[in-house]
Amino acid sequence: MGPFHAGAMVVVTLGTPREKFWGAILDLTAEGLSLRGIELASFEDLVAMVKDGEPFSPGVVFFPMHRVERMELDLPDGSIPSLSQRFTSKTGLDPAVLLTGNYVARPGSAEEPA
Repeated sequence: MGPFHAGAMVVVTLGTPREKFWGAILDLTAEGLSLRGIELASFEDLVAMVKDGEPFSPGVVFFPMHRVERMELDLPDGSIPSLSQRFTSKTGLDPAVLLTGNYVARPGSAEEPA
C-alpha cells in the first residue's frame, strides 16, 4: 500500500476550474479520485462547526483524473502543523476517522466499506 491509500488525508489541487479540497481518500483509481471532505476555503468553518457540536455533512465527491493537477499528503511542514493536526488540536477529533466513517474499511479490520 502506497502513501495515497484509502483513509489518507490529502490536499488536492484541481484544474478547470481551479479548486483546492482537503479530505480523506475514499478510493483512487486510474479513472479518478473519490474524496470525502471540503473545499479548502471552508476549513475554518468546518472546524468551528465541529467544535460547537453542530451537525455537518462533508461532501463525497469524485474528481476525474484529468482534473487532478496535484495531490499531496496532509503533512506538517517543519514547525507548521498539518491541517489534520490543526483540526485535531481544535476539536479533539481525528479527521480521518470522522471523514471516512463507514466509507473505508480500517486496515486490519474485518469490516467492509459501506
